[in-house]
Amino acid sequence: MSHTDKQFDQVATICRDIFSKKMKDYGASWRILRPKSVTDQIYIKANRIRSIETKGVAKVDEGIRSELIAIVNYGVIGLIQLELGVAEVDDLSYDKGLALYNKYLQQAKELMMAKNHDYDEAWRSMRMESYTDLILMKIYRTKQIEDNQGVTIISEGIDANYFDMINYAVFGLIKMEENS
Repeated sequence: MSHTDKQFDQVATICRDIFSKKMKDYGASWRILRPKSVTDQIYIKANRIRSIETKGVAKVDEGIRSELIAIVNYGVIGLIQLELGVAEVDDLSYDKGLALYNKYLQQAKELMMAKNHDYDEAWRSMRMESYTDLILMKIYRTKQIEDNQGVTIISEGIDANYFDMINYAVFGLIKMEENS
């Protein structure tokens, strides 16, 4: 297993643990979120990261790391919502929610590993701020696709953008783990 493969798994374990605990606390209350609302939640997290990076200080006791974890988890929630559609109530058991979470996080890992092969792990030479900017760009692309009712002419769909947001957040988390 490659170094990046192991690092992804370590970060995934952290994100999955938070997701699992929140599922136990709140159930799948997020099932009522429409995809646009999920995208906006990710926007809030990414925008806060950019604000902290720009200002150099956070006044709320949650830093960049927790926001990157939230981006991973909301990205997976977005993918689940795209698959299942929106519900009017919490209609997802803990076990089913975790199984879907694992499915999409594994797909994100497979995509990341394929791109790592082709791009020679260029992300390792990038700055943390670039991950933030790329996540924000993917959010704006996703919002435009949502405004176009999911129709694209040449571009990938909403799901591809969620996968990319997840992976950029994972890159940031890996870098943070390396520097701690």
